[in-house]
Parts: sequence; C-alpha cells; structure tokens
Amino acid sequence: MNIRYLTGPHWILAFLLASTALLSAAPANQLADEEKSAGWKLLFDGTTTQGWHTFKKQSFPEKGWVVEEGWLHCLAKGGGDIITDAEFDDFELQWDWRLAQAGNSGVKYFVLESRSQVLGHEYQMLDDEREPGIKKGNRKQFTAAFYDVLPPGPTRVKPPGEINSSRILVKGNHVEHWLNGEKVLEYECGSDVVNAAVAASKFKNAAGFGNKVKAHLLLQDHGCEVWFRNVKLRELPSQAGR
Repeated sequence: MNIRYLTGPHWILAFLLASTALLSAAPANQLADEEKSAGWKLLFDGTTTQGWHTFKKQSFPEKGWVVEEGWLHCLAKGGGDIITDAEFDDFELQWDWRLAQAGNSGVKYFVLESRSQVLGHEYQMLDDEREPGIKKGNRKQFTAAFYDVLPPGPTRVKPPGEINSSRILVKGNHVEHWLNGEKVLEYECGSDVVNAAVAASKFKNAAGFGNKVKAHLLLQDHGCEVWFRNVKLRELPSQAGR
C-alpha cells in the first residue's frame, strides 16, 4: 500500500499496519537493544546447539536434532530430550514453537540431573485435537497445562504448522504459564493445591516433585516433530523463601 496519498485516520491506520509488518519481519533469534538492557539472553542462537546437552551426558545428541532455517528441529528419530547446560532459579522464559499434526512435546523446568529420571514440571505442547494418546476432555494434558497436574484456563492455541508463542515465569514459589500473549495458568509450588494435584497425578511417588528448585530447562523429544526458536530467558532477583 502506498500511504503517501492517504490522509486523516486512514493514513494513521496504514502507518500502524506497515509498522507492525516491519516488526514481524525482524530477524528471529536476535535480541533487541531493549531486551539486552533488560537482561534477556538467547538460549538458542539460531545456528548452533551451544548451551544444550543430553540428560546425564556432556554432549549434544548425535542424531534426532538439527538446526535448520533458524529453528531447532526435533526430528522424532530417537535423539532424546535435551537440557540446558546452565541451571536457573527465578526467571522468565519465552519461546516460539510449532508442531507436526498429532504432535506432542513440552518444555520442562525444575529438571535435576541428580534424579534417576527426567522429571520436571512440564509446560505441555500438544495438538489438542488430534494427538491420539490424550484422554478426551482431560485438560491437565492439554497445551499450556502443568502436565498431568493442573489444567490451563481457556486457551487460543494455533493448529499444527502454525507458530505459537509461550512464556513461563518463575518467581519464588509463584509460577505462570502464558500462551500467545495470555496468562492461562498460575500456581504456587509446595501449596496445598499443588500437593493435592501431584498426589492425584502420575508423579505421586516422586519425592518433592511439587517443589521449586534451581535446575535445568528441558526441550522434550516425545517421538513427534517439533520446532523451537526465539528461546530466550532473563534471570530475576532471587525470591527464595517466598
């Protein structure tokens, strides 16, 4: 649209649309100056797998994960889960993702390599309509749930092939899950509500599972294709004891 010939409110609308288009065309896997000043850091640079390794190993998987066109792509070919080299306490995490049809994946936090199993609180990522393993109507397994523990509120998840944006906030014992700009779940680690929900879940025998810990983040290989990009985090002042 050539906005030189528009006047009044029409010109303003065209200008805003053009500005939005420019913003959306900004390069992926890069931080704006404002983000850098606010303490954000990339956990995936768009070209390498630096900063990630296989659970309980020192190296990145030799198969099953590739970097292509700015995405970290899980090929669903036995690569296994990957975790951050670093551990985090209080933080904000953001990422973009998309799934193949009937896809199932997730981002876990509070993941400790001292445990024998890959356990953590999981932000579920799912094809809510098609994933064959999900129990119909069990929202504790839907996208943006605290997987198998707490369901999200109403969500506007985009279908397979389209890009969703997610966010996790951990501040003290307080946790929030966001999806496409909307807060859809919040809870308090170690609370009576969480402890009761954990006791009713598949994690009931995992000691201390409902508690907050300083730990790794994990990207899940659930045997389905999934893509990640714009994975970024900023650490927050510690809220220990709150």
